[in-house]
Amino acid sequence: MILWFGKKKKADEMKAAGAAMEAPELSADELAAQQAEAARLAEEKAEIERAVAEANKAWEQRQAREAEAAAAESARLEEEARRAEEAAAKAGAEEAARLAAEAEAARKAREERDAARAKAEAELKLLADRREAERLRAEREAAARAAMEAEANNPGFMARLGTGLSRSSSRLTQGLAALGKRKLDEDTLEELQDLLITSDLGAKVAARVTKNLSKERFDREISEDEIRLALAEEITEVLKPREKVVDFSDGSRPRIVLFVGVNGSGKTTTIGKIASKLKEQGARALLVAGDTFRAAAIEQLTVWGDRAGIPVMSKPTGADAAGLVYEAIEKAKAEDLDLVLIDTAGRLQNKAELMAELEKVVRVIRKLDPTAPHDVILVLDATVGQNALSQVDAFRQTAGVTGLVMTKLDGTAKGGVLVAIAEAYDLPIHFIGIGEKAEDLRPFSAEAFSRALVGATAG
Repeated sequence: MILWFGKKKKADEMKAAGAAMEAPELSADELAAQQAEAARLAEEKAEIERAVAEANKAWEQRQAREAEAAAAESARLEEEARRAEEAAAKAGAEEAARLAAEAEAARKAREERDAARAKAEAELKLLADRREAERLRAEREAAARAAMEAEANNPGFMARLGTGLSRSSSRLTQGLAALGKRKLDEDTLEELQDLLITSDLGAKVAARVTKNLSKERFDREISEDEIRLALAEEITEVLKPREKVVDFSDGSRPRIVLFVGVNGSGKTTTIGKIASKLKEQGARALLVAGDTFRAAAIEQLTVWGDRAGIPVMSKPTGADAAGLVYEAIEKAKAEDLDLVLIDTAGRLQNKAELMAELEKVVRVIRKLDPTAPHDVILVLDATVGQNALSQVDAFRQTAGVTGLVMTKLDGTAKGGVLVAIAEAYDLPIHFIGIGEKAEDLRPFSAEAFSRALVGATAG
């Protein structure tokens, strides 16, 4: 068994023996071989070192390339991720915009549907309101017409109207009595036509009436009663289209009504009578004493106003009528009144300066309300006969007459002129007057007037 220190001793001995040996001398070939070997080994070592260096360089380059590729891939992945995020964000924004647009379109469509439905409902309501208004208006007109017929055909009024037209009726009656029990031949028709003309019905109406009578009764024997009833029917046909109940409650408020006519036609009295009737029906009216030339006219209208409990607006005699009318309309608007009834100074239709003054009143009214005056009522005196035709023509041109009232039928032989006027002018006839009291102004009934005119007042 050899211990550690024995090994060390043996090694030291061998080292000492080797040191003591001299290195053997080498020959030139051996030395050359040795040197060549050493050179080969050195070259081999250098080649190994070069190969290692190249391997290391190649490895480093590959590592660099791989790192660069990894970095590029990372960048590519990051870019793709960024683009994906942007695309997602854009898609989200577009989707949000699309959804918002759809929501907005839905909202607008809903609003349009609601608006269309509301419009349709409003139109239906308007139509229903119009129908209801038309129904109520028709009811009012029917009631007014029934009242008018009852009033106009009242036996007492019919008797008074017949009495009032008695002079015309007497002339016709006497003439018709002479034609009674005769054949309705050419001679009889000519006599009848002359009779109608002299009764102020006018040539045109007389020709029309006799022509129509001859169609069914020519060359037939006809009694006085038959011819009077036939005449009443024919005259009614002429007058019926002009029969109109005026509804002062309809249309604009305040409703502005202008009364015109010649001196003494009965304008002021007619206004007072109409005002009394309207007051009874609950209307809130204002009377305007526009006849500033006659103190009596102002006083007369004031009396009617006091009697009916309706205020009267006036100015001293000689004041500007147009200025008074302007102030009256402003007052009516401020106080929310229903009606303004305006009296005007009587003027002859052939007096240019007086008619120009009336035109000024109309212009002033239209400054406050372009649609006014809403009614221009011409008051005609039945006693003037055929002269009433020229009055209608003149006042239509100056003031735009919209309706007629004929007064003083309680004692005239010339009431037949109303038939001639109805034939010549397309103007409604609203009232006729047969006396001074308010109840003596009655709605016009074509049938009642025609029967009274020819003396056929019995039904």
